[in-house]
Amino acid sequence: MARTVLVSGGTGGLGSAVTKHLLDTGWRVVVPWLVRDELERVGTHPNLRLVQADLSDEQQLEDALNLACDDPDAPLFGVVNLVGGFTSGPRVHETPIEVLDSQLDLNLRTAYSVSQAALPHLIRRGGGSIVCISTAATLNPFPGGASYIASKAAVSALVETMALEYRDDHIRVNALLPVVIDTPANRAAMPDADTSRWSKPADIAKVIEFLISDAGASITGGLIPVTNVG
Repeated sequence: MARTVLVSGGTGGLGSAVTKHLLDTGWRVVVPWLVRDELERVGTHPNLRLVQADLSDEQQLEDALNLACDDPDAPLFGVVNLVGGFTSGPRVHETPIEVLDSQLDLNLRTAYSVSQAALPHLIRRGGGSIVCISTAATLNPFPGGASYIASKAAVSALVETMALEYRDDHIRVNALLPVVIDTPANRAAMPDADTSRWSKPADIAKVIEFLISDAGASITGGLIPVTNVG
């Protein structure tokens, strides 16, 4: 039986690579979107369903999930939380508290709310898999990244806790810990950087597909590095 995966952020620099790989490996993929110009990154596919949705809106989020659950021949099994943001700058005492609030909203709240809304559907279905994106910087921090790193550390803690809470419901929950992801936006923001050791979207996509597939059935609560060794 085919299965469905909901990919938040599935039209982004990382998300488009994940969406394409999941389609290529036989998944039915539902992608909520906000920025119309990003749709060209994913194109069209018989198993791709695009739905305009602001995931911070409870009803629009539920509408996206209902679309993900509307095919009895491809039940919802996977949820991939890719919405997020990055910031770096001055030290903590020089950074406005609003920067922390924004990072928590983008990186933690969205992953929490999407997972929270999806979990009842996965429980009714009899199980599933959730994947979130944290960062390798939670283990190897850098100056100026406190707001970003704190928000991603919270994602890691959320994942470890959900893995315990939903083990008996046969729902696996894992997080990936990439370094800087090699996206067009990051290359534009850091034009002089050495990109040879950045995490590659195609590699991340393969790990995500493994984790939500039956091949990853034994893994839950994992904080998994996805770093490029060149």
